[in-house]
Amino acid sequence: MEKKITIGVCVMEKKVKSGSEVFSAPMGQILERLQGFGEFQIIHFGDKVILEDPIESWPVCDCLISFHSSGYPLEKAEAYAALRKPFLVNELEPQHLLHDRRKVYERLEMFGIPVPRYALVNREAPYQELDYFVEEEDFVEVHGQRFWKPFVEKPVDGDDHSIMIYYPSSAGGGMKELFRKVGNRSSDFHPEVRRVRREGSYIYEEFMPTGGTDVKVYTVGPEYAHAEARKSPVVDGVVMRNPDGKEVRYPVLLTPTEKQMAREVCIAFRQAVCGFDLLRCEGRSYVCDVNGWSFVKNSYKYYDDAACVLRKIFLDAKAPHLSSVIPPTLPWKINEPSQPSEGLTRQGSGIIGTFGQAEELRCVIAIIRHGDRTPKQKVKLKVTEEKLLNLMLKYNGGRPRSETKLKSAIQLQDLLDATRMLVPRTRPGRESDSEAEDIEHAEKLRQVKAVLEEGGHFSGIYRKVQLKPLKWVKISKGNGEGEEERPVEALMVLKYGGVLTHAGRKQAEELGRYFRNNMYPGEGTGLLRLHSTYRHDLKIYSSDEGRVQMSAAAFAKGLLDLEGQLTPILVSLVSKDSSMLDGLENASVEMEEAKARLNEIITSGVKTVLSNGISPWTVDGSGLPSNASELLPKLAKLTRKVTEQVRQLAKDEDEELTTSSYDVILPYDQAKALGKTNIDVDRIAAGLPCGSEGFLLMYARWRKVVRDLYNERKERFDITQIPDVYDSCKYDLLHNGHLNLEGLDELFKVAQLLADGVIPNEYGINPKQKLKIGSKIARRLLGKIMIDLRNTREEAISVAEPKSNQDDQFKLTNSEKDDKEYLTKLHVKTDDRKSSTSDVPKIYNKNEDVRRSSISSEISMDQEDDDDKEIKYRLDPKYANVRTPERHVRTRLYFTSESHIHSLMNVLRYCNLDESLQGEDGLVCESALERLYNTKELDYMSYIVLRMFENTEVALEDPKKFRVEMTFSRGADLSPLEKNGSEAASLHQEHTLPIMGPERLQEVGSYLTFDKMEKMIHSFAMPAEDFPPPSTPAGFSGYFSKSAAVLERLVNLWPFHKHASSNGK
Repeated sequence: MEKKITIGVCVMEKKVKSGSEVFSAPMGQILERLQGFGEFQIIHFGDKVILEDPIESWPVCDCLISFHSSGYPLEKAEAYAALRKPFLVNELEPQHLLHDRRKVYERLEMFGIPVPRYALVNREAPYQELDYFVEEEDFVEVHGQRFWKPFVEKPVDGDDHSIMIYYPSSAGGGMKELFRKVGNRSSDFHPEVRRVRREGSYIYEEFMPTGGTDVKVYTVGPEYAHAEARKSPVVDGVVMRNPDGKEVRYPVLLTPTEKQMAREVCIAFRQAVCGFDLLRCEGRSYVCDVNGWSFVKNSYKYYDDAACVLRKIFLDAKAPHLSSVIPPTLPWKINEPSQPSEGLTRQGSGIIGTFGQAEELRCVIAIIRHGDRTPKQKVKLKVTEEKLLNLMLKYNGGRPRSETKLKSAIQLQDLLDATRMLVPRTRPGRESDSEAEDIEHAEKLRQVKAVLEEGGHFSGIYRKVQLKPLKWVKISKGNGEGEEERPVEALMVLKYGGVLTHAGRKQAEELGRYFRNNMYPGEGTGLLRLHSTYRHDLKIYSSDEGRVQMSAAAFAKGLLDLEGQLTPILVSLVSKDSSMLDGLENASVEMEEAKARLNEIITSGVKTVLSNGISPWTVDGSGLPSNASELLPKLAKLTRKVTEQVRQLAKDEDEELTTSSYDVILPYDQAKALGKTNIDVDRIAAGLPCGSEGFLLMYARWRKVVRDLYNERKERFDITQIPDVYDSCKYDLLHNGHLNLEGLDELFKVAQLLADGVIPNEYGINPKQKLKIGSKIARRLLGKIMIDLRNTREEAISVAEPKSNQDDQFKLTNSEKDDKEYLTKLHVKTDDRKSSTSDVPKIYNKNEDVRRSSISSEISMDQEDDDDKEIKYRLDPKYANVRTPERHVRTRLYFTSESHIHSLMNVLRYCNLDESLQGEDGLVCESALERLYNTKELDYMSYIVLRMFENTEVALEDPKKFRVEMTFSRGADLSPLEKNGSEAASLHQEHTLPIMGPERLQEVGSYLTFDKMEKMIHSFAMPAEDFPPPSTPAGFSGYFSKSAAVLERLVNLWPFHKHASSNGK
């Protein structure tokens, strides 16, 4: 046996041993395996030698493992390497770069490796003012490059781990600080911090929405990379740990492009063993951090691979004549403890249906209404005050005829300042002859001021003001040349309210929890296991309204068992898609017709007589109480009664305010309230209204309802106001029961009878009209749902290819069987394929084409977009002990408002009335139609769920391969409030109503195939080709998300694959 190759381990001792842990440190594990081959002698230098002895007396070795860690004398090691010239696994001089994030990014760009869009702010002294750095409420600008929130701020010092993310005010604002794990935390949210740091130098970069996961990549030489995904600290900062207390990470497959990136990182930094972080965002990958020497923890498979690769590297460098073929049984395999299996069984319901087949859940699609909210409100007033007109001109670019919307905190603050100056301090005496209109105007201004002051500070989710000019005059310009127009009167519309209440947040979170435990059959905590293994492909969409977005975030919190504030969850997990989930513009004509016809039916007082054998819901205006015309005057009378009581309360409050100082009322902090799911007990004990409403605003709300419901001059009722009366009434019954308003219960009963008749009929007064309006409002959403189902089916079919290809499909390039010699040498001397990369860095066009548009959350959704941009974390089957790892469960959640739930439900239940589908059975069975007819209200948190199951026992072409199951829930149930039992009492304390469980829309044992569903919905859904084409980033070819089989076939053609690459680049 010839002389052994000596390997010097010149690193700090704590990096090699790690005490009495179950697994000793990875480094020790790998060195032990290397020694097992019998070709190496390993020399540990030890801390004393490294720190105290001169380099001349350091042991001489053939190969040197040396890397920087805290307290390590890198220069000394460099001097030793220069003296003895051993073969270096990781070169020393580039390790200096890793301490400076600026240099890391510079080096990555030099090699054409994509990094996030970023900019540098360099300060020579703390708090130095820089002319190129601008900070505004919702963005920073560096050298003219603008970064909108959310953006990331990183210290330039690579060893400083305090990284901050700043959130936009539209999501509630605030900042999240990320840090090295401390116990179970990896980040903290600070809702009050809105300004960036100025005491040092920072890198600003755009925040990449990755869907809540980070990928860590570990290379061993340029040809081998192992990747793991873990929960990103961005979401809620709670570290997921397994029962042994280790952070949960899952091995994932790298795409061919990412493998190439890993190789480039290795070469760029000349570090064979190197860890770096990848962000996967919208179908592209970016490197955001390079850490230098690091190993995977607790993976025997990786330890084996790493030892084999390092052996090959050392032999090629020092003894190329020795064969580096790996022995058939690895020397250390003989008595190895077996790795505990995760025991993750297949995600299947395992329930044998009535058809005797086993089914697996493939897809869950839920359309969910937002949670409990405060009543939506509007104040309209005509303003002629100079101050307000100037404000309008200030924010609309000085165009006298265009309207202005004020939404941001700065704009609203401006408006509040102006209003404060205009509101008269004392009320004019009621008997003075000042006209009623002036009093009215002052009242409204006072209301505007109260709304703007509510909540302590602005978060732009809940209040918006429109100013529309109504009259103009011409005046001569200041410089005397010609004349210009100037507005002299404008209409001010303030919209407010409609805020998700503490009860709404609680309901959404509980529904998320319910889904987690009940929608995914077959595993205990079904979904959590599934989500953490990245076999759960989850996307959450929400409309543009604050209450809907916050419901989505709270639901996600319950669904994924997250902790803490909603803002970071909202920004990292929820995508806004208003074109799909907001807006009724395209059905407004039909809806006006329906309301007009409804008005006729009610006011005419004609009773509808049902002839036998006709279903009650087929009649025009079905569901209206037969005595509707008699109920209206009663409604108006009771509304006045309640309003008068609130007026008294408001008057008392107002007198207290004028006599005493202004700070009697407990201030209400909206930022704190965003995260609350319980009641503000102090306010209620003090006899104040729940939430942030004062009596003045509460009175304004009721007074408006009284005025709009019945016009005394014309002696006419406005039936479109019925839902508003019901809304106010329901809110006060639940949240302000402690004010004991007399007659509220009775009013509620009348309002409910009428509202239950009116609301469903606003979306069409008979099934045909309901179908027409429904398909207009929900057309885009239906199109997207069909795309989801179709994609799921395609994916399931591509996975179910004959079993034989399945085995080939998973021989991964990482350690292919035939790839016995792992890599061509690390630093190849004359090999022409490397000479171009190793020494001469390639200068690429600096990422210009890679920059993403800065507005990431409002991506238009469409089919391929949905396929390509969805970040899929495929499990690496070699490491993950999971059967069928390529099967995903797809979950799509759509949060929206009442109109979309009604519309979607109307299409599902009446689609068979369409001319083209005459004679087809409907999707919804007769008994469910009757239940839906009796379910008058689709209340807060009502939902419709479509689940698609695959029957694994039947042939691919069998129409019964895919079954769709439809269920719905009417949401938060009001009935307990009407009883006077203990249940009602506890609800009054909690202010939260229970959400009803799901009900079937099909007969038990019926079988709705996907094909039938597609046939019935097809003509109402927006066709896939009408969704805007995906914006494919330059250089991005949609290989990523296709099935793993395609990927692996491609890899074999890829130029950097070992066999293909030796013929020169």
